[in-house]
Amino acid sequence: MTSVAVAAATSPDVPKTVKGTPRWGDWALRIVAGLVLLYLFLPIFVIVLFSFNKPAGKFNYTWQEFTFDNWTHPFKYPDLTAALKLSLNVAAVSTAVALVLGTLVAIALVRQRFRGQKAVDTFLVLPLTAPEVVMGASLLTLFLDLGWATGYVTILIAHIAFEVSFIAMTVRARVRGFDWTLEDASMDLGASPTRTFFKVTLPLIVPGIVAAAMLSFALSLDDFIITYFVSGSTVTYPLYVNAAVKAAVPPQINVLATAILVISLVLLMAGTLYRRKRIDA
Repeated sequence: MTSVAVAAATSPDVPKTVKGTPRWGDWALRIVAGLVLLYLFLPIFVIVLFSFNKPAGKFNYTWQEFTFDNWTHPFKYPDLTAALKLSLNVAAVSTAVALVLGTLVAIALVRQRFRGQKAVDTFLVLPLTAPEVVMGASLLTLFLDLGWATGYVTILIAHIAFEVSFIAMTVRARVRGFDWTLEDASMDLGASPTRTFFKVTLPLIVPGIVAAAMLSFALSLDDFIITYFVSGSTVTYPLYVNAAVKAAVPPQINVLATAILVISLVLLMAGTLYRRKRIDA
């Protein structure tokens, strides 16, 4: 062994650095990233903080004093509670329907090749790229032309309309890496196509479906513009908050928003831990 080889074998491993990159550049990048994260999370921090505020008047805009009274009476205002329940109901039902439709569309687009597939892809992306004002006005025009009264049903249909695209694109990204020979092997062993789908295909694409469902639920719960066009006299949680800005902003709005945030984080952490446990197993 030559002296060069001996020196290379005995020398400690030194991490390589990019030549010509100044150290202050790394710090600048970290500072910029930190400022961006602060910009993103500061409004959320304010919402959580003001859920513990005791406002002097009707508007919970200025900090007065710390209190837990808001959390002991989160459903103090019946109209606010009813609006939240309606939003949760719409989000749950629309997500369930859109999840089935979007998942089937994603599987069909990846697995099958047919004439007009590019056109279907284009129409699938349109709800993602079109302004919500345009989509809301279009849906309202459609419902009025059909003679439908705007309300719960029209809100549900409108939410399903834009959720299908989000779900299909999310699940499609997961399905693209799927090994379709596993289905062939399952059916070669005697399993029916239905049993193959539920025992082989579905379990492998579940992470993508869960991610799509969470995204769809959040988008439905948060939607304001499209819902504003097709809601009629029906009031969802975002519509109530928008109307409350002109009359009164009780701290219970912040309490319920914080509760939704905490529940979402808990579900996200539970899903992450479950996935890690399955990977380790």
